[in-house]
Amino acid sequence: MKILVTPTSMQPNKKSKALDKLRSFSNNLVFNPTGKPLDEDALIDLLKDCDGYIAGLDFVTNKVIDSCKNLKAISRYGAGYDRVDIAAAKSKGILVANTPGVNAEAVGELAIGLILSTARKIPYLDSQTRSGGWVRSTGLELKGKTIGILGLGAIGKVVARCAQGLGMHIIAYDPFINASYCQDNNISVATFEEVISESDVISLHLPLTPDTKHLINENAISRMKDNIILVNTSRGGIIDEEAAYQALKAGKMGGLGLDAFEMEPPKCSPLFELNNVVVTPHNGAHTQEATENMAIASVDNLINLLTGNDCPNVVNR
Repeated sequence: MKILVTPTSMQPNKKSKALDKLRSFSNNLVFNPTGKPLDEDALIDLLKDCDGYIAGLDFVTNKVIDSCKNLKAISRYGAGYDRVDIAAAKSKGILVANTPGVNAEAVGELAIGLILSTARKIPYLDSQTRSGGWVRSTGLELKGKTIGILGLGAIGKVVARCAQGLGMHIIAYDPFINASYCQDNNISVATFEEVISESDVISLHLPLTPDTKHLINENAISRMKDNIILVNTSRGGIIDEEAAYQALKAGKMGGLGLDAFEMEPPKCSPLFELNNVVVTPHNGAHTQEATENMAIASVDNLINLLTGNDCPNVVNR
C-alpha cells in the first residue's frame, strides 16, 4: 500500500518508533517535502495514488478527495479535523480518524505559557533588553484573577489544573460540560455570556465549526472586561483577528496570545505591530512527548483502518 505522511514532525530523517512501525506495514511511503501545510494542488499531486494518508494541517477539500480515487483512509495527526471535508470523505467511503487527548498536556501548557507571556509582555521585554533597552513595563499578576475556559475537554482541563496552581479562580463553559468533574475539581460551571463578561483571562479550546467561526468578534469583545487577556491555542478562525486588533489598539484588550491564525502561516498581520501580542506558529502540540504520542496514535489508527480492524477514533463512520 502507498501511504502519504505530511506532518512536519514525521519526516523520514527523524528517529521515530511510529515511522518504524509504519515502514513495517508499508514500504511505499511518501513524505511532505515542503515543511508546511499543503494546499489543494500540492496535496493532490502527492496523494492521488495513495491508499492511506496521515494528515498534518493540510487542506483536505472536496476537490482533493474527489481527485484521489485510491484513497481509503485518512488518519489525522492531532485532535482537530476541521481542515478535512468530512462529508466528502464519507460520501466516498473514506474513513477519517483523529487522535484526541494525546496532545492535551502539551497544548494546555503552551496556553498557560502564552497567558504568562502576555500578562507580563515577556517576549517584548526580552527583545528590548537584548537590544540595549531597559524598559519598565507594568504587568498583571494572575493570582486571584478569574480565568474563563471556553471548551472544557482534555486540553481545557489541563489549563484549569495549571491555573489553579497559580491561584486563579476557574469558570468554564462547554456545551457538553461534565458538572460532576467541575464540582470535584473546583471549577465553576458558567454560561458563555458569564465567561465572556466575568473573566480577566479567557482561554479558547473549541473546535472550528460554523457555530464557532468568529465567535470572538467585535460584539463579544465589547462585553468583556477592560484589559482582558485572550489566548487561543485551538483554531484561528474562532477569533475575528481584525476585531481583536482594533480592540488592542483602542486599549479595550490588555493582551492577545495566539498559537492559531485565520490564515496559516500568517502574512504581515497588523497584530505583529503590537507589543502586547504574543504569537507562536501553531506549535502547541510540539513537545517531544506529544509528537511521539500523536505519531504512534495516528499510525495505529491508519493501520487499523486499512486492515479492517476496529478503530475507536473514527469521526465519520
